[in-house]
Amino acid sequence: MIVAAIADLDDFGMDLEPFWEIIRKVKEPDILLLGGDIYEYRSPEIYGLFLDFIKLRKWECPIIAVFGNREFDEDVDDIKKICKKRITFLDDESFKIKIKNEKVGIVGTRGSLDIPTWWQWKNVSGIKKTYKERVELIRNLLNNLETDIKILLSHYSPTYKTLKGEDPRIFGGLGSEKYEKVLVDTKTTFAVHGHAEYGTPLAFVDSIPIFNVSFNINKKIVEIDTNNLPRSGLKRFI
Repeated sequence: MIVAAIADLDDFGMDLEPFWEIIRKVKEPDILLLGGDIYEYRSPEIYGLFLDFIKLRKWECPIIAVFGNREFDEDVDDIKKICKKRITFLDDESFKIKIKNEKVGIVGTRGSLDIPTWWQWKNVSGIKKTYKERVELIRNLLNNLETDIKILLSHYSPTYKTLKGEDPRIFGGLGSEKYEKVLVDTKTTFAVHGHAEYGTPLAFVDSIPIFNVSFNINKKIVEIDTNNLPRSGLKRFI
């Protein structure tokens, strides 16, 4: 099964034409994952343009997405209205689908920050508690997936390992390493995230691949072959 994933198209602003040059060279995947921040600021209509490109490519694959920090709660209804039912958005929710005789389970979330942003401290009541409780919620959702493949899709990073390249002083403002134990304990197959635009494309938590699919790093849609996942350490040679 081929999983395609991308996040953080906000650098394009209102012009997604460069994205068209990327997507037109990619073969239709079995499923497409969006890791949030598809637009820069208060521009839900960009999702309409994104879907126009999908339609031009005649892609019919399922599209599963999470919201990023650019996609404010106030925009969520507009985004869903624009996308209708073509994109399934997961907001601390799970989703199951059967693809090529394999049961696939996806848990989608914005994720958590170990150190909330100054704006969040000021404007979101109880944000620290929310992030802490979300970790356990995601653990339960992953545990309850009885599927062949188990994927965590988040905007914020579920580990510090893919943040290498960013300033270490802001790691806590880009993700939460509290999810590392969750991934291992729930036997998650792999995780996909965005947000860390100067981080590392791939790292491992134990033997679990963590893909940072931020466009700024990869300059492409990341394609993940679930039958040939990357391996860590000496396992690469086995």
